[in-house]
Amino acid sequence: MTLKDRITEDMKVAMRAKDAPRLLTIRGLLAALKQREVDERIVLDDAAVVAIVDKLVKQRKDSIAQFGAGGRQDLVDKEAAELVVLEGYLPQRLGAEEIQAEVAALVSELGAAGPADMGRTMAAAKARFSGRAEMSLVSAAVKSALTR
Repeated sequence: MTLKDRITEDMKVAMRAKDAPRLLTIRGLLAALKQREVDERIVLDDAAVVAIVDKLVKQRKDSIAQFGAGGRQDLVDKEAAELVVLEGYLPQRLGAEEIQAEVAALVSELGAAGPADMGRTMAAAKARFSGRAEMSLVSAAVKSALTR
């Protein structure tokens, strides 16, 4: 079963359970998936679905920070609930230590040395860590590895 099929099944379960907040989040996710398929005239594979979910997770985190700064706890709670649902569709995230180790291996594979190789290293890291790690943590690990 593909990730997209699993999301569709979860929508049906949420409809049967009359779980309105979860259903709204899943419908929004499916709308984003369908929009991408229509715009690019493609059928999304699991990697593309994970990329879209990752983008939506990042949007929710940004919204939580903004609403928190604005004192809108009701909206923070709503976004946090959506965030939990969306994170359920992401693969297991790597921890900081695992990211550091994989980045060190990547830097040695590429023969990167110094800040001048940041772009090339980040391009390779983005391909390797897509959906498995938060890219801000990866970026920090790459900067750290290249400045040693």
